[in-house]
Amino acid sequence: MFELLLHELRASIPASSPSNGIYFDSKRNACLPVDRGFVTVALRRVFTGEALLKVKNIETLYGLIMAIRGVSLEIQEGQIVAILGANGAGKTTILKTVMGLLEDQPDKGTIEFLGKRIDGKDAEEIVHLGISYVPEGREVFPELSVDENLRMGAYTRKDRKGVKEDYDRVIAHFPVLSERKNQWAGTLSGGEQQMLAIGRALMTRPKLLMMDEPSLGLSPILVQQIFKITKTINTEGTTILLVEQNAKMALKISNYAFVLENGRIVAANTPDVLLQDEDVKEFYLGIRSEESVKGYQRWKKKKRWR
Repeated sequence: MFELLLHELRASIPASSPSNGIYFDSKRNACLPVDRGFVTVALRRVFTGEALLKVKNIETLYGLIMAIRGVSLEIQEGQIVAILGANGAGKTTILKTVMGLLEDQPDKGTIEFLGKRIDGKDAEEIVHLGISYVPEGREVFPELSVDENLRMGAYTRKDRKGVKEDYDRVIAHFPVLSERKNQWAGTLSGGEQQMLAIGRALMTRPKLLMMDEPSLGLSPILVQQIFKITKTINTEGTTILLVEQNAKMALKISNYAFVLENGRIVAANTPDVLLQDEDVKEFYLGIRSEESVKGYQRWKKKKRWR
């Protein structure tokens, strides 16, 4: 309990806070003592089990089209939570809605982070609160060097010591970025760009890291490497919300998972339970068992929800 409390207290202090209990408030353009409100939030999460992120009955529209239909989910501190679903199910839209990237969305419902409402806030404010986003397709700055891309992730931070620590941590996770630090990001391979995108997000020192399809377009070997590093980042204390079509890999590293279809959650449980679910096996692992006329089990590839 004591170790968890210490972790929560550290996580609740803004990333720009040095060890002397003072942090720089960019909005007020002043150095301020650590607000006791941060401590209160940390204590409440430890002793009440309050979720780090709480999404309640959100509805998100693209014009007149409802992409997200009454989705609710919670993420506890220290978890890896996966959202699974086919193309067009609404997975990316959930992340963009949480991140404040869709104007005037969600149309309905609420989003809370660290016990405070964040729906309606700008993405810049949400980043300051401690959420970082690795978008689908990586989206690095192609004409900036690898080093410049990483430092762009920390542009809002004032704590030079902390920035250096996080820079070294990223390089430790992705040694190839050190070898390529003076190379334009646009000339990197797909796998290297994905590593750079994750590293840039980590430079904000997030409490919650949201990752959108990190395995997209990567070779099987690189997929294994990216998921292994994702698990390591989580064990170091970063909570992760993972959107992924590779259901088998996502469930392998997750603590909990939601299955999304047509903007609605149709299943939610721990990975071991979902892996035994016939619909999940059929729709996301591509297999369905049937008893043959010869009396033994056979498997067919077929996607069909009951």
